[in-house]
Amino acid sequence: MEAATIPDVKANCRPQPVRCKHCGAVTKESTDFCCGGCEAAFVKSQAKNSLTHFSATATNEKANTYTLELGVEGVHCASCIRLIENALTAHPDITAARVNMSTERLTFSWTGARDRGDELAAEIEALGYKLYDITTKDRTSSATDVEKELIKAIAVAGFAAGNLMLLSVGLWSSTAEAMGLATRELFHWISALIALPTVIYSGRPFFRSAFKVLKSGHTNMDVPISLAVILACAMSISEIIRGGEHVYFDSAVMLLFFLLIGRYLDARAKGKARQSASILLSKLAGTATVYEGGLLVRRPVKELKSGMRVLVAAGENIPADGTIVKGESEIDQSLINGETLPAHAKIGSQVFAGTTNLLGPIELITDKVSSKSLLSEIVRMMEVAEQGAAKYVRLADRAASLYTPLVHALAALTFIGWWLIMQAPWQVSLLHAVTVLIITCPCALGLAVPVVQVLASGELLKDGILLKSGDALERLAGVDTIVFDKTGTLTLGHPQLTNGTYTQDQLKLAASLAAHSRHPLSKALVEAYKGELIPLTVEELSGKGLASELNGVTLQLGSRRWCGPDDKTRASELELWLAENGNPVAHFEFADKLRPDAEQTIRQIHQMGLRSVLLSGDREITATNVARALGIPEVIAEVSPTEKCAYLNELKSHGKNVLMVGDGLNDAPALAAADASMSPSTAIDIAQNTADIIFQGDALAPVLKTLKIARRSTKLVHQNFGLAIIYNIIAVPLAIAGFVTPLIAAAAMSGSSLMVILNAFRLKKRAKF
Repeated sequence: MEAATIPDVKANCRPQPVRCKHCGAVTKESTDFCCGGCEAAFVKSQAKNSLTHFSATATNEKANTYTLELGVEGVHCASCIRLIENALTAHPDITAARVNMSTERLTFSWTGARDRGDELAAEIEALGYKLYDITTKDRTSSATDVEKELIKAIAVAGFAAGNLMLLSVGLWSSTAEAMGLATRELFHWISALIALPTVIYSGRPFFRSAFKVLKSGHTNMDVPISLAVILACAMSISEIIRGGEHVYFDSAVMLLFFLLIGRYLDARAKGKARQSASILLSKLAGTATVYEGGLLVRRPVKELKSGMRVLVAAGENIPADGTIVKGESEIDQSLINGETLPAHAKIGSQVFAGTTNLLGPIELITDKVSSKSLLSEIVRMMEVAEQGAAKYVRLADRAASLYTPLVHALAALTFIGWWLIMQAPWQVSLLHAVTVLIITCPCALGLAVPVVQVLASGELLKDGILLKSGDALERLAGVDTIVFDKTGTLTLGHPQLTNGTYTQDQLKLAASLAAHSRHPLSKALVEAYKGELIPLTVEELSGKGLASELNGVTLQLGSRRWCGPDDKTRASELELWLAENGNPVAHFEFADKLRPDAEQTIRQIHQMGLRSVLLSGDREITATNVARALGIPEVIAEVSPTEKCAYLNELKSHGKNVLMVGDGLNDAPALAAADASMSPSTAIDIAQNTADIIFQGDALAPVLKTLKIARRSTKLVHQNFGLAIIYNIIAVPLAIAGFVTPLIAAAAMSGSSLMVILNAFRLKKRAKF
């Protein structure tokens, strides 16, 4: 039997060596790190590991370039926007950065690694702003909580202000001799007991914001507001202790009351701006029925991928853009194109996410996932339009960026001027300085453009008009010449059978052949015949037409050159011939139908003093006929895409501001060359990507409405800038001169913002064209 091993108790009691947390080397003096470099590296790695992983949602549009869109909480003014954007653009790898205050979205792009987005987001959070992933977080409850907090703060401030005003009436309408020193001091202390808890509770939204930015070494609009309130209260307490005659608790509380009302209205306006996008995106929530391994399973809509086969029952929303492969139904597309009548959908029809299947079950193969669907693209375009940095937005941002240093300088100079030059008591001098801090708030200037932009994009969206560029309306307002493409723009782009020489039996025979082709004229022929088709075995010959046999008779349907008469007549581009045993027996003529309101819209455009031009690659006779029917005086036909672009550049060289309206691949260069551009929703992708504005439906009236909205919104922006400038020209000198009290300053500042908002809402009244 082996002897038991006795453990070395002394060895176990010896202190074990401490190893560096970063490199693992034995440290000296039992410290956590062997050197300062390891400690710094460890702290940096821990900070990196603690980053919120937002970058997973970044989009990679081109090599080594990423774009990240995040929600941002705590943005209240133009100074907040400037602070965030400047913090990002200070980095050389940032290519773009923009904050949309209306929808509370931050969008920035950078070059380099994807993970770089998390570091940039952490830097913004360090400034005191909370970021969140808009694809996963529901902002409804959060926004409601903010509004509830503001309502409570308003209620407390309003109740306190009412009571303080009752006390102030007695204090300001009487003298110390008439009232008695003891009574006056009692009223002062009662005012302090009411005001101080109110300021602490109701001022939290401003104090929190100011503290966060000051902690990061920056400033925003809430800093001078907080400073003004605190100084007014501190000065009042000092006056009570010294036995002074006047206190200013009523001014501090009334200032908070007015500012809180403005902050609440701002929160409500942001909620309205997000509401339309939220309603649209809610259509993409929930689950979808998917075929997997021959079985039907339920999958979250966000997990759908391109190429999946999806079953959509009657009454369900279509979860993703796709093509119908089984079934037939009516689809409610009002959410997409504004049409009240449902669209008929059958095998081969394109359907879009968010639309509703009304009648029977259908099966579809998904083309695009929900995040890249037409509906998601609409929401993205709305937000891009609202946050685009137009000329007037940039002007407002530059003006607001001067606010903080300028207002603090003015307040300091006011205090020094009254105290040292005018020999006024320091209390009076400080009161005038506080008044300057309050009255110079740039809210009116900051609201001058965004309110008009949000209202204008909302009005246009109601009619299915989508803004892709933030400065589109600004550029559109200066347009004096409109250049139209023909096919798909002035016309619907869908040929229809209009004339010809044929019998009903010959139409039936031709439609039976045409049913086997996807050519636009074949589709039009099938649509024109409403009866039962003859089953045929058909061969499609490229560049010629369709061939078949029926009861020993050889049938041909195609171009004049292949199966039409052998004469010198110039073939129409929109015609088909039916031949039996090589002999032409029927002739079908087609026309591309004009948009139903095209003539009326062109006439109203001319009444606005605008010049119209038809620029088309079609034959001259076809283009001339369309122009004559619509009353367009200038026609340029049979032009290539390069020639279209050259023509627009020539117009611009003569000082013309040009709007191009087109839908085809050959229009894309001209759309890019124009000062402003529009495309119908039926346009090919490249045309839509190039155009500034997309309009839905079969009408041409959206072009007219957009022009009117553009002119009206630009006029309102000018008016808003004028109102903001006039307010500051009048109010600031009065405050410096001592003619305004803090109470009047608070009312004037809130009134200027309200005046700008109400003026912007005139757009909605004038939008009913």
